[in-house]
Amino acid sequence: MTRIPLMAGNWKMNKTAAEGAAMVKDLWGRIQSLSGVEAAVCPPMTALHAVAQALQGSKIALGAQDIFWKEKGAYTGLISPLMLKDIGCKYVIVGHSERRGRFGTADASMTPELMTVFGDNDTTVNRKAQAALEHGLRPIICVGETLEERQAGNTDKVISDQLQKALQGLAADGDELVIAYEPVWAIGTGQVCDPTEADRVIAMMREVVKGCLGKETAEKMRLLYGGSVTPENAPAIMEQNAIDGVLVGGASLDAEKFASIVSAANA
Repeated sequence: MTRIPLMAGNWKMNKTAAEGAAMVKDLWGRIQSLSGVEAAVCPPMTALHAVAQALQGSKIALGAQDIFWKEKGAYTGLISPLMLKDIGCKYVIVGHSERRGRFGTADASMTPELMTVFGDNDTTVNRKAQAALEHGLRPIICVGETLEERQAGNTDKVISDQLQKALQGLAADGDELVIAYEPVWAIGTGQVCDPTEADRVIAMMREVVKGCLGKETAEKMRLLYGGSVTPENAPAIMEQNAIDGVLVGGASLDAEKFASIVSAANA
C-alpha cells in the first residue's frame, strides 16, 4: 500500500509569531514544486494564528505541540481541541517524550522534580489522542525508549506497551492517525538511531498496531521516525521500507534545512 510521506517539524519553544510566519513563507517557496509528500509545521501556541495566516495558499499543514481533552472550562494555561481546530490545525503532537518528562539531553535546569511536571503518561496520551480524533484533528502519537531501556534490551517491550496503551479504545481510520518513533536517547543529542534499526522497530510497531486496530488500519497508517534528523541523514532514513516520514526538531527551525529534509522524501 502506498502511503504519502509526512515530513513534520516540531519547533518546540522557539520562534515568535513574526519569525514563524516569515519562516513558513520561505519554506513554501522552497518546496512548492515537490509532489508526493506532505509537509507540516508545529509552532508554539503563541505563533499558531500568525503561521496559519501565512500558510494560506500553501499546501503545508499546521499542527500544534499539545492538546487537552476538554472542550472548555477552568483549565488555566491549557488549550482545547476546539481551539486548535478553529485556528486551522490539522495535526497535534501527543505524548512527546519532553511532555512525558523523559528527556534525551542533559539540561542542568531540568531537575528530576521539574522533569515530571509536564505530566503526560500513557493514560493522558490516550485521552488526548481520543479528544483529537473526536474533533477532526490528527494526532501524532510519540513513543520511544530511554537509553537505559535500550541497553537493557527492553526497546520492543517498552514501545509495545506504550503503543497498546495509547491506542486503547481508539476508533480511527489509518489516515486519521500518525505514530512517531522517537528514541528518547536520540532527541536533541545529535545521536541518530541507525536507519536499519529504526526501520526494524517501526516494522515491529506496525505489527502492534495491527493487533490493536486491525490490519487495514495499520497498513494505511503513517509511522514516522524522529530523533536528531538532519539534511544529511534524512535520505538514508527515508530509504527504509517501513518508515513513512520524519518528525524533525532543531533542523525544522531553518527553512533551507527543513526543505532539504522534505525533499528527501521525493528522492
